Amino acid sequence: QVQLVESGGGLVQPGGSLRLSCAASGSIFSIYTMGWYRQAPGKQREWVAGITSGGTITHAGSVQGRFTVSRDNAKNTMYLQMNRLKSEDTAVYYCRATHRDYPSLVYWGQGTQVTVSS
Repeated sequence: QVQLVESGGGLVQPGGSLRLSCAASGSIFSIYTMGWYRQAPGKQREWVAGITSGGTITHAGSVQGRFTVSRDNAKNTMYLQMNRLKSEDTAVYYCRATHRDYPSLVYWGQGTQVTVSS
């Protein structure tokens, strides 16, 4: 069992930056593939970025070059550095953990709101 808690969301002006954190507890963090997802009002949840247990990183095309995912296994935490934010980045951001060896074991956090507006 893994518990995930996101933090760092808030209101920011277009062009600004935020850093989201996803703190994990309850299991061995390093063996999980971690991901960030977001869901805007009236839209389906979409994948934003991911980082494997081995450190391989991928980002969605819509955030490539602006967002950076990272993890600190010693702190059981994943991060999402978001720069040059746009209004279309407004959404609830969720983190997800998928067990490296048992991909049916998936856990979600409760989400954190990011609002980009002037």
